[in-house]
Amino acid sequence: MKKYLKYIILLVFIGGAFGFYMYNKPHKNISKAKTDLELSAIQLFADFENNEADANTKYLDKVMEIEGVVKDVTKDENGMTSITLDAGGEMFGVICQMDNLAKHKRTDFKEGETVKFKGICTGVLMDVVLVRCVEV
Repeated sequence: MKKYLKYIILLVFIGGAFGFYMYNKPHKNISKAKTDLELSAIQLFADFENNEADANTKYLDKVMEIEGVVKDVTKDENGMTSITLDAGGEMFGVICQMDNLAKHKRTDFKEGETVKFKGICTGVLMDVVLVRCVEV
């Protein structure tokens, strides 16, 4: 047992060091990140509506630039701004949640305004959701 004790202690130390590194790892800077895809909010929503499995394979966890018309702007109790882009339907759209780690030129978007955001696609619930968005 003593023979293996030093290996066990070494593995625990390495595991702890790796865990500490991952916990303190800095977030990806979305404004400087390489864009994987560029498309309209209407096209993105249509792809998810037509075939969600294929759209998940194509878009999930990708950094993308989305262009669309502002349908709604909301702020939650924590001050996080979410912009819903029109996707051609009456009820649903593409929600872009602004990155709370980045400095934004502005957060006062107006309905009917055409905007372009860069963010990470997390999939679809009722709306397609992009997180950590910044205006391009």
